[in-house]
Amino acid sequence: MEENKELQEVVIDLDAHAKGQVNESYLRMFGWAIQKIMGTMFGGTSIPVQVKGNQNQVRDFARVLGREKKYLDNYKKFGLDNPQTYKSKFSLDSAVKKFQRSTGLKWPFK
Repeated sequence: MEENKELQEVVIDLDAHAKGQVNESYLRMFGWAIQKIMGTMFGGTSIPVQVKGNQNQVRDFARVLGREKKYLDNYKKFGLDNPQTYKSKFSLDSAVKKFQRSTGLKWPFK
């Protein structure tokens, strides 16, 4: 018997809030997908992901992911009380606010 080892593509619809499609299942999938994407950014196994939304939503999503990675990198490298870490945390918080405004979705990490 042949096993299908292909991973099913995860679809993140950033316009789900506007469509009234945000429920517990969507939020669980959203948090899981972001966790997997972040894991991939730190050298973990990748998963196929499709991100849907308008240009601003997708840009804000990519920006907040990048800022999340930079903050975690700085935290690991310099520690929590370093000015570089504070600066990247401020930048992350700003990107999160912009993402939440453009999508209506709450960023799942603090």
